[in-house]
Amino acid sequence: MKKTLPETQVKAQAQDLLNFIDASPSPWHAVNTVEQRLISLGFISLHETQAWQLKPGNSYYVIRGGASIIAFKVGSQNLTDSGFRMIGAHTDSPSLRLKPNAAYGSDGLVRIGVEVYGGPILATFTDRDLSIAGRVNVRTATGFEARLVKFDNALMRLPNLAIHMNREVNDKGLLLNKQTGLPLIFGETEAGIAADQQFLKRIAEALVVEVKDIINFELNIFDTQKGVFWGANQEFIADSQLDNLASCHAALTALLATENQLSTCICALFDHEEVGSESATGASGSFLADVVSRVAISLQLSEEARLQAMAQSFFISADMAHAYHPNHAAAYEPEHHALVNKGPVIKTNANQRYATNADSAARFITLCERANVPYQQYAHRTDLGCGSTIGPIVASNLGVASVDVGSPMWAMHSIRESAGVLDHSYMIAVLKEMYKS
Repeated sequence: MKKTLPETQVKAQAQDLLNFIDASPSPWHAVNTVEQRLISLGFISLHETQAWQLKPGNSYYVIRGGASIIAFKVGSQNLTDSGFRMIGAHTDSPSLRLKPNAAYGSDGLVRIGVEVYGGPILATFTDRDLSIAGRVNVRTATGFEARLVKFDNALMRLPNLAIHMNREVNDKGLLLNKQTGLPLIFGETEAGIAADQQFLKRIAEALVVEVKDIINFELNIFDTQKGVFWGANQEFIADSQLDNLASCHAALTALLATENQLSTCICALFDHEEVGSESATGASGSFLADVVSRVAISLQLSEEARLQAMAQSFFISADMAHAYHPNHAAAYEPEHHALVNKGPVIKTNANQRYATNADSAARFITLCERANVPYQQYAHRTDLGCGSTIGPIVASNLGVASVDVGSPMWAMHSIRESAGVLDHSYMIAVLKEMYKS
C-alpha cells in the first residue's frame, strides 16, 4: 500500500537530511549535530561517570567516545510490561583517515598519508574537492581537550593518472595501490618550513591555538560538494555518507517527533560499524547494554523485571540497502529487486548476516501497514558475499527480537551516493510508528 505524503513534507525532510549530512563530515561531527538537535528540544545530558536519576516522560542522551550517542525517552508505562523500543544505526562511513604523521615533503609538494577506513570505492575519491574534518586533542592548563575541526574549502586532491599513461583504465578499471596510490596533494612546500609544520599550522590557525599545543588528531577525508536533489522531477538525492547518516537522521527525526510515549524509546547511533563494531564505542561494545541496564536500575527494576522488559523489547537495525541498478542486473537476486522510492527494504540472510527472522519481519511489515507505507524484501545473490550490520550484534548481545531494514540506495560506499527522496519520508514514518507501538 502506497502512502500519499505531502510533497512539501517530503522535500523538507530530504533537505533536512542533506543539511544534516553536510554538517557532519566525520563521526564526531555527526554526534555533535545530533547533540545540538537534542539540546534544542530539551533533552538532558547524562554522563557515564555520574549516577542517573531518571523520570518517566523525560528525555535524555549520553555520549561515549565522542562518536557514539544514545538518546532516549522514558515511557509512562511500566517498563516490565512495555519493554524498550530501540532503533540503531551507525555514525561512521567508509573513507580515508589521516595517519598520525600524515604530512611529508616530496618533489616540491606536501603530501598527506592516509589509511583506508572500511570499504570505500577508492576510485571515487579521485578528482574530487577534498577536505578534512574530525577531532584534535590540544593542550590546556588542566591537561588536554578534544576540539572539532572542519575545513569547508577544498584543501586536498587525489588527481587521476592521465589516460595516456594508463591506457587500460576504461577496460580494467582504476586500480589504486593503498600505500602508494592514495597520498593526497596538500600544497607546495615552503622554504624553511617542514611539511608537517606546514600542515599543522593550518589546523592550529583554525583552532586558534599554537602548533606546539596540538597533541594528536583523528581526521577524516570528505568531499566538500554539498548534497543535492537530482532527476527529472528532483525525485532523487545525492550526497556523501548516505550510508549511514540517512538512517541516523531518520531514527533521530522519529524519536524527536515521539510524544507521550508508553514504552521507553531509544535511538542508538554507534561508531565503527564499517570496521566490524569491535570497540568500546561500537555496537559490539557494552554501550547499549549499559544504558539499558542503567535505565532499569534508575527505575528500580529488579533483575527479574529487567529480563522481563527485555523479552518485551524490539530492536530495528536501520542501515541502507542495495537498490537495483538496471545497468548491472547480473549483480542482483532476480526476485529481490529493491527499487528506489518504493519503500523501506527488509533485509534477510539465512546465515544471520542480518538479524531478520520471520517473526521480526512480520512485526515490521505490520508497522508499515499501520503507517500506510510500502515495503520491499531483499536477499543478496547466493554466490556473492553478503555484508552485515549491527543487527545481529545487538540481537545477540541483548537477546531481543530484531529486524534489519534500510532505504534503498545506489553507489553504496562511493564518495557520492544516491537515494530516493520519498524513501526517506517512508522510513521516518514507519520508525515513528515503531516508537509509539
